[in-house]
Amino acid sequence: MADKVRRIVTGLNEKGRSVILSDTLLPAERAPGEPLRAAMWVTDRMPVSNEGTRDPVPDGVTPTIPPPKNGVVFRITEILPDATHPSSPQALVSRGANVTPDRSARHPGFHQTDTLDFALCLEGEVWAVLDESETLMKAGDVLIQRGTYHAWSNRGDKPCRMAFVLIDAEPLNHG
Repeated sequence: MADKVRRIVTGLNEKGRSVILSDTLLPAERAPGEPLRAAMWVTDRMPVSNEGTRDPVPDGVTPTIPPPKNGVVFRITEILPDATHPSSPQALVSRGANVTPDRSARHPGFHQTDTLDFALCLEGEVWAVLDESETLMKAGDVLIQRGTYHAWSNRGDKPCRMAFVLIDAEPLNHG
């Protein structure tokens, strides 16, 4: 599995013609032993503006899980095997996710964000764990995550690579 993700960004040149603005490998930096987390794009409003040449994530790093208010984030993430890289509820909170002690006791990666997420399994396998059920996702499987508490559990021995698109959403009433 590659250490980086190739990201190609298009735009317009000064003559109004479509061009490749950048072709880079992301993230620019990656701490040893940490899973891949490469932000592909971030918006901060809808509808999105395609004007200009500004790159919102030139280094491929976003500090939080959810996107900005009224925005979108697209990222590629590795989910490492649970046995070698356990999740941390504190790390999830520091990245803007909500956690509860009872759910963290079930799996330390249990979290929730006020987002609509499109999750695509690119390589490997991962369990999508919810409060009342779980399902094994394999390459090509898509999960539509609608603001509910969940965890990603890699019970195998190889990393799983996922593509995520997170869209800011209204909060659910979790009761």
